[in-house]
Amino acid sequence: MISDLYGGGAEKSLLYTADGLRQHGNDVKVFILRDRIEQQIPEGLEVINLAVITKTTKALNSVLIEKWQASRIAKALDQFQPDVVLSCSCDKITQHLKHPNLYFWIKSDISARFQNSPKRDKVFARQRRQYDHRKVVAVSHGVEKSLLEVVGLKPAEIRTIYNPYDRAPFVKMAQEEAELPHEDYFIHIGAFTPVKRHDRLLRAYKASGVTTPLVLLGKGGQETRIRALIDELGLQDQVTVLGYRTNPYPYIQAAKALILTSDSEGLPRVLIEALMLNTPVVSVDCPSGPREILTQELADFLVAPENEKSLADAIKRMDQAPVKIEARHYEQFLAENVIPQFEAL
Repeated sequence: MISDLYGGGAEKSLLYTADGLRQHGNDVKVFILRDRIEQQIPEGLEVINLAVITKTTKALNSVLIEKWQASRIAKALDQFQPDVVLSCSCDKITQHLKHPNLYFWIKSDISARFQNSPKRDKVFARQRRQYDHRKVVAVSHGVEKSLLEVVGLKPAEIRTIYNPYDRAPFVKMAQEEAELPHEDYFIHIGAFTPVKRHDRLLRAYKASGVTTPLVLLGKGGQETRIRALIDELGLQDQVTVLGYRTNPYPYIQAAKALILTSDSEGLPRVLIEALMLNTPVVSVDCPSGPREILTQELADFLVAPENEKSLADAIKRMDQAPVKIEARHYEQFLAENVIPQFEAL
């Protein structure tokens, strides 16, 4: 279950996992807590809106309300009788559930996001209240390590299971018609938020000296600042801001390479999707995920987040000699290798 299906990586990976389990012959239902759907729902996958998040519940926002919401979810679970429940991005509510096989599916590295924040101790304490003595699935080994060693979590059980991927749908969606901005370009895909570090991206791209254009896909509150920085760096003729696309795959497949510059991730699906479309990647080695994705010779294009000179050099090297992507670079994320790990729960 998840709050809604409006947004990016967590929502997509939940849908792909649910559909992968369904295709393996499992009886699967996706419960959402409010009717906000932006993602494409796989054909044959049942999505049920429990409607427990409303304007009223958000306004009241108390533990009593959370427990009432959880009781509504519990009734739906009693009717369905699932062997396993996965809670994703709605744990403030589902922490009140008592299902014997409830797993909290954690998809981001909280410790990295709040490393220098005054809210750090408060956030970590909340994580411990929610997940201590509960069952946890981490999206990457980096997230698992962070939860145990930095946040100080003491779960009843914790295991890392990657998001599962079926390459065929990505390849199919990449064939859909799209008006590509250039014949040859680099691409960055991510919400226009501070954590994605478009400032780092633009400065390193400028320093690389490449003439291959850069395309930005995304949306968010930082768009005005990003456009201002593009102007400040004199990159108006080289950087194109395309905004959000429900189907980014034609743009990824046609790109010379994808660049990721975030301060933190969980297991950045955009890197895996790029590799599955044979698009190479330049990425910062942020916590967590990129190091587990860019293995073998791809690790040559993994650079320290604070080293913009190395990032610029990696962009330049990729521009001059793009890496050829092969199946061995992404096979650990294929559904056929991952779905059995979820079934084992």
